[in-house]
Amino acid sequence: MSTIRITKQFKFETGHALYGYDGKCKNVHGHSYKLSVTVSGQPITDNTNVKFGMVIDFGDLKKIVNEEIVDIFDHATVFNKNTPHVELAKELMDRDHHVILVDYQPTSEMMVIDFATKIKKRLPATIKLHSIKLQETDSSFAEWFASEN
Repeated sequence: MSTIRITKQFKFETGHALYGYDGKCKNVHGHSYKLSVTVSGQPITDNTNVKFGMVIDFGDLKKIVNEEIVDIFDHATVFNKNTPHVELAKELMDRDHHVILVDYQPTSEMMVIDFATKIKKRLPATIKLHSIKLQETDSSFAEWFASEN
């Protein structure tokens, strides 16, 4: 049986700031992120299975990614909790803003590593995470490939 890759795309809005950065991104700002998640596996061959012919139901993949990434990061502001930004984060949280504190600099590169870890934990054993592409702007994105990690 052939191994097939399928991709599901997602969109979410997230703000962040890069503490210690020497450019504009040191300021709190946001992006309209586009996330592409590609998984691979063999289509189900059991014709009595309601998911016959599918690698994974797109709806099942959507549920995983929404629960682990989109629903959490959408309209949130992300800060590295190991920087003085934690003070700003606390102030925003006290004002009922949705803030996420992470253990890393919230760049696209580091976010895509975090997302890969979260998604891999939720996939069925027969499905492999192949790649993730996190697009920050129309011309800038970070990619993670299983074959390189």
